[in-house]
Amino acid sequence: MLGKTDGFFGNGAVKIPLPDSLEKYEKLMRSVGMGKYADELVLTMNRAAKAAVPEAKKLFSDSIKKMSVQDAKGVLTGGQTSGTDYFKRSTTEQLKGKFLPIVKKATAKVKLAEKYNQYAQKGVQFGLVKKEQANLDDHVTQKALDGLFFMVAEEEKKIRQDPVKAGSDIIKKVFGALQK
Repeated sequence: MLGKTDGFFGNGAVKIPLPDSLEKYEKLMRSVGMGKYADELVLTMNRAAKAAVPEAKKLFSDSIKKMSVQDAKGVLTGGQTSGTDYFKRSTTEQLKGKFLPIVKKATAKVKLAEKYNQYAQKGVQFGLVKKEQANLDDHVTQKALDGLFFMVAEEEKKIRQDPVKAGSDIIKKVFGALQK
């Protein structure tokens, strides 16, 4: 779902906003008629996240293949999001490594992102900007991961709530794809 057009941008639960440190500047930009630049940056950030998400499929698949018996027991007997928690533990660093170059490529198209990074680094020195928000690419990458794991957790909860229905829906998708 997140890898489709506006998968992030069109989903209020995972839409990536500008960093907190830009909130007051965003309001100022909008008040002086420059809202389109803020909108363009938000759209670019969310499209960058969307472009990165397909990288997760192979890493999740590899993670399942490497799952130990102990991990499998933990997923089966754990809480509502124990599968998601397993993926977080086993794929987050690899996902960051795959997502960041894609995000950088997408945000490089918007020169405002580059300017933000320059000014934000100065803001960190003076305590005006949090270090984790000083790089727009890192911000987008982290928010993309947060959104991805949020959506995986939501799907996992649905499966755990009604495993029979979830299983039949999955079977329908698989056999439907095979018939095409």
